[in-house]
Amino acid sequence: MTTKEIQPFPFQKRTWTRYSNGFSGMVIAPTGYGKTYSVFLAVIIDYLNHPKNHHKGLKLLWVSPLRALAKDLKRVMEEALDELPLNWTVGVRNGDTPPKERQRQARKMPDVLIITPESLHLLFTMKQNTRFFNTLQCVAVDEWHELLGSKRGVLMELALSRLHGLNPKMKIWGITATIGNLDEASQVLIPYEKKKTIIRTDLKKKTKITSILPDEVNTLPWAGHIGSKMVDKIIPIILRSRTTLVFTNTRGQSELWYQLLLDAAPELAGLMAIHHGSIDKKLRNWIEDSLTGGNLKAVICTSSLDLGVDFKPVDTVIQIGSAKGVARFLQRAGRSGHSPFETSRIYFVPTHSLELIEVAALKEAVKSNIVEERQPMVMCFDVLIQYLVTRALGEGFDQAALFQEVRKTHAFKYLTEEEWNWALDFITIGGETLNSYEEYHKVTRDENGLYRVVNRRIAMLHRMNIGVIVGDAMLRVKFFSGGYIGMVEEYFISKLKKKQRFILAGRTLELVKVKDMTAYVRLAKGKAITPSWLGGRLPLSSHLSHFLRIKLSDALHPGAREPELRFLHPLLARQEQTTHIPSDDEFLVELISTRDGHHLFMYPFEGRLVHEVMAAVMAFRISQITPITFTMAMNDYGFELLSDQPIPITRGQLASLFSEKNLMEDVTASINATEMASRKFRDIAVIAGLVVQTYPGKHKNHKSLQSSSSLIFKVLEEYEPNNLLIRQAYFELFDQQLEEVRLRKAFARINASKIIFKESRRFTPLSFPIKVDSLRSSLSSEKLIQRIKRMQSASNKSK
Repeated sequence: MTTKEIQPFPFQKRTWTRYSNGFSGMVIAPTGYGKTYSVFLAVIIDYLNHPKNHHKGLKLLWVSPLRALAKDLKRVMEEALDELPLNWTVGVRNGDTPPKERQRQARKMPDVLIITPESLHLLFTMKQNTRFFNTLQCVAVDEWHELLGSKRGVLMELALSRLHGLNPKMKIWGITATIGNLDEASQVLIPYEKKKTIIRTDLKKKTKITSILPDEVNTLPWAGHIGSKMVDKIIPIILRSRTTLVFTNTRGQSELWYQLLLDAAPELAGLMAIHHGSIDKKLRNWIEDSLTGGNLKAVICTSSLDLGVDFKPVDTVIQIGSAKGVARFLQRAGRSGHSPFETSRIYFVPTHSLELIEVAALKEAVKSNIVEERQPMVMCFDVLIQYLVTRALGEGFDQAALFQEVRKTHAFKYLTEEEWNWALDFITIGGETLNSYEEYHKVTRDENGLYRVVNRRIAMLHRMNIGVIVGDAMLRVKFFSGGYIGMVEEYFISKLKKKQRFILAGRTLELVKVKDMTAYVRLAKGKAITPSWLGGRLPLSSHLSHFLRIKLSDALHPGAREPELRFLHPLLARQEQTTHIPSDDEFLVELISTRDGHHLFMYPFEGRLVHEVMAAVMAFRISQITPITFTMAMNDYGFELLSDQPIPITRGQLASLFSEKNLMEDVTASINATEMASRKFRDIAVIAGLVVQTYPGKHKNHKSLQSSSSLIFKVLEEYEPNNLLIRQAYFELFDQQLEEVRLRKAFARINASKIIFKESRRFTPLSFPIKVDSLRSSLSSEKLIQRIKRMQSASNKSK
């Protein structure tokens, strides 16, 4: 490294010193400051100083959550090794690794192996897999914040428990961006009795956030109405930059913006590409190589390029619409100026006017150094069951020893012997209810007391489904004449008729036929629809919603300095004149009567998921006062209850509607909790192996999976209601989908606030976008725009 006269940062030196002194730990530093080198070179330096402590074979296992990172990491590591007197080899093992390379690795492991959590578990299924890890000195978990809080994180915890059990002296190091609960994140990663450290840096990454303002403010905004009008403002930014990443929140949005930019600047053809998870792997690899080589002016992308990939030529990032979270926004900003001495530049492009308040809130959060926490998942019995079969499939396991090993993880530290025995019964005889079905007798106990998988078909299916991500079945999109383009979800293709056109990877395609999970297409011209992928919009984080309420509260203050709030003054003034702008200690409720009916709007600013539940609870509680039915709509700022009858709510009754008393009982009464839990159980059943998603040469579709898992759910709930997977389904429903903790906090905050109740004969700037969202599903785009214009005109005429 000295030949290039590169001086290490103090945090890198501290990491090297702590590592050589026997510490495990976690490194936190801004994007582009060399976190990878801090851990990677620590292992190299230790080897150079103590070569006798190391042996031939795998020395460093580098776990990366994304395949896209692997190639970049391998290049960085090999460049460093070229400068050193070492003949170490670096290998990659993930779903894209060719079979021949995997076989070569099984015969002789490289010194450094870059791997995903799922591929690591697949290694555990191989016979005599202990030999791979006998020489292992360190496991580095990259982008730990992305794994924490997910079942992939639980997979990682179990993998570390296995490796730690083989070699308790092995070091564990995490590499992460800043998150709100760093100490907890470290404890989850390294729950063992080791010397531990957290290495932070005082270095601050300079980030410049610039809002692209529309030519004029629309006082009745709606989502998407100004997006396309911003294209002419984006093109000059792309042209004067070396390389620009244009981030969108959904794959459908990325396809749309690719077309908009290409139509506005045809000269970018061949210099602009589109990158998301449904585009064919070969095309994604070409785009990533072209980015690294500086051959592209712009790439329109999604979260597929969020994480630590170092594309040096990228000097500008554009975010289309709100990123909905502080950490996500900073992560995307960090893709530009990817070195310590450069400024990360990110431009924010609103898709409707109110999103400018969100960027003002983002700036405040960044200035306050506040980012979101990632809550670790616990007691995921579906992951545990999968892991038990994995271990039985590899070398087999002694149940007493494995119980102690598993209980050392954060995820299962409260696991009881009774629950453990239930899991063992489940994998051996199908548990109390499914014991009559031989297909659930996956594991047997041999004469030595070891649990093993002996059935070859069970072994094959388990390997095919390890770490499976449950979602709608994906269809490959292939030209009728040959050549793959990418993937779309089955539900989208099922809506199309033959010869109907759609857009994928920036191309207009015409559907020819669908056969064997493949959609055959040909190139076409003319108007086409953009695919929408399930999973849709990102939820607003609790931290961002907090700052959003503060900024809205400050909006009408004469001293408001933010350019976004100054620009929005006409919109905010109209809101204040029509009803009210709530302060941070106020809660606004609007009752608006139009010819469409009676609209009750409430504005918790807690995000779409929380509002979905709140709307159901409010509808239920109002119906307890008087029989009335509602249709509901919501966005990240608030929700609407619409009825064709007058809504009999008084100012005095509003406080009782937000009572915390019997809250979760009313939630359960207002939603179909059993049906929702059944849908949660679909994912759990696939992970636990109750329902097999992938077979050789075929893939079960969404409808088939739901049907199979629903049947099992009903049987278990009726005959074995205490089944741990059933219990888990309800827990995940309330904890994740219904966000119980955040919901309770929202009700408590509203109870402590002053409730402002206003009546109006016209829509307000806050209510209008919710109303428009409620119309999207029932109207075509042309009819929707016509309806919006009529509503705006009527609202402008109303007094």
